[in-house]
Amino acid sequence: MFTTPNDEDRGVFANILLDEWFKRSFKEYGNAKRLMLLFLQALIPEREIASIDYASEESTNQNQGKKNIRVDVECYDKNGERFVVEVQHVAQDYFYDRAVFNSTFAVQRQLQKGSDSYHFEPVYFIGVMRFVLEENDDRFIHRFSLTDDETGKQMTDDLHYIFLETPKCRLNPDSTLIEKLGYAMYNLPSMIKRPGELTGEIFDLLFSSADLSKFAPEEKIKYQNDVNTDRDIRNQIAYAKNQGIEQGIEQRNVEIAKAMLSEGLDASVISKCTGLSAEEIAALGE
Repeated sequence: MFTTPNDEDRGVFANILLDEWFKRSFKEYGNAKRLMLLFLQALIPEREIASIDYASEESTNQNQGKKNIRVDVECYDKNGERFVVEVQHVAQDYFYDRAVFNSTFAVQRQLQKGSDSYHFEPVYFIGVMRFVLEENDDRFIHRFSLTDDETGKQMTDDLHYIFLETPKCRLNPDSTLIEKLGYAMYNLPSMIKRPGELTGEIFDLLFSSADLSKFAPEEKIKYQNDVNTDRDIRNQIAYAKNQGIEQGIEQRNVEIAKAMLSEGLDASVISKCTGLSAEEIAALGE
């Protein structure tokens, strides 16, 4: 059974698997762009990514009344290849479906209105998981693409999905760079010092970005509030599940959302945890 480290109050390194603090490390702080580049190079070596720039994190659905999306970090390289990076810190029904939905916006934005061409540069959806997706699978990383069911022949090389299950990552002599990185990401909030095995530029940047002693006073306050909110979310989800709700997946999510609303949690957080839309959550609050 894999669980999230529960000693986040030691106050040495931040939990960067919380949305805003992941974004801080991989987009906003110091050499964040370099850290993101090294992460992508280690995760997708076949693309030979040389540089990146950041794209908009919010995508508008062109179909009126339909769901928009906001991702944690989206970037692209000089060839136009897109990398949508999303942290998921609690289990959610239909997560794979959500990953597919979110990836389509990075495809649509590349297609020119009025053009007959449907060519788009490769899109990678990268899910950094703070929980275990596949309990009966020892692998910590999963890679998906569109292939022929019978032959395995790839239909297109332009759409890929990668999921990194950080709770499964271990630190041992034969750990790969990605496994070491997943281990560090998951265990940062419970570390009181940097392990000697985690050396190199990527870990220099990662640990520097998560060092709470380098946070501005207002950042420390915001971070502690987010840790407390995250703890409340987990407690509410655990409570709802322990009640033995039998009405099915959708009703369970409704009950979880109601419990979160009663605690005053933000609708965007509730939506990410339950999969309910902002409109559905607003209706529950009325």
